[in-house]
Amino acid sequence: MNYLELFNLSELNERVKKAIHYLESCEICPNKCKVNRLKNEKGLCKTGRLAVVASFSPHFGEEKPLVGIYGSGTIFFSNCNLKCVFCQNYDISHLGYGKVVKPEELSQMMIELQNMGCHNINLVSPTHVVPQIIEALPCAINKGLKIPLVYNSNGYDNVEILKLLEGMIDIYMPDFKYGDNKIAEKYSGIKNYFEIAASAIKEMYRQVGDLIIEKGIAKKGLIIRHLVLPENIAQSERVIKFIAENISKNVYLNIMYQYRPEYKAKNYPELNKQINIYKYEEIIEFSKKAGLKRIVKNN
Repeated sequence: MNYLELFNLSELNERVKKAIHYLESCEICPNKCKVNRLKNEKGLCKTGRLAVVASFSPHFGEEKPLVGIYGSGTIFFSNCNLKCVFCQNYDISHLGYGKVVKPEELSQMMIELQNMGCHNINLVSPTHVVPQIIEALPCAINKGLKIPLVYNSNGYDNVEILKLLEGMIDIYMPDFKYGDNKIAEKYSGIKNYFEIAASAIKEMYRQVGDLIIEKGIAKKGLIIRHLVLPENIAQSERVIKFIAENISKNVYLNIMYQYRPEYKAKNYPELNKQINIYKYEEIIEFSKKAGLKRIVKNN
């Protein structure tokens, strides 16, 4: 893994210092709350100096190239820098269920997942805890970590912070949630989502390129997820068009059909319903016509 090279060159320790410094006036994510997380002050993500982990285990519900035979080694971080009203993991992302963990504990989770045979370490909702992840990595490497790292985010990432991760992350797996900023602000409470996610995903692609799969297992590259919402609220066509024209027609794109009304969705009539299967199929066809070659139907 590339992170082993960074470690051997002592570059990783320099990255740790830079990452931790960002916590002093936090601009880790595009919300830029500027709270001093080194003093355990908390902004929108409700996370202070240390990461909070809800659970870690082999997971078999991810994309097939991640799951393989023995599963994807998921670490679910609590809290989030988005406030999606339809969040299916709201107990973790909104209510903050989980345990505060020190870097050594986080590194040990990685090692335990590797020892279970997992094909990768899947960092779920990592955006607001990038410094804590980087801080734990040298300890994990000293313990023998050697499998790919997956950065599984909502796409609302700071490009400057992503550049700190270059050479550490093998597989980026962002959501590309919305094609419209007003919709993103209404349902997820954040500003300028489309432009920010578009820039972040371009940076991710610059770092790792198209997904490389060897013997059925993902080794390096970009996977994009897009969740279709009722009544095409997500403006799926704009998202897909951007990917085809600005990222790669060979990108691994999972167009998901698994939306269900959760959390506060019942307060929004337009969200309090299931997906129209015919509209979903129209979006799949649109993707094909846009020239995308690696479309995954997740339904």
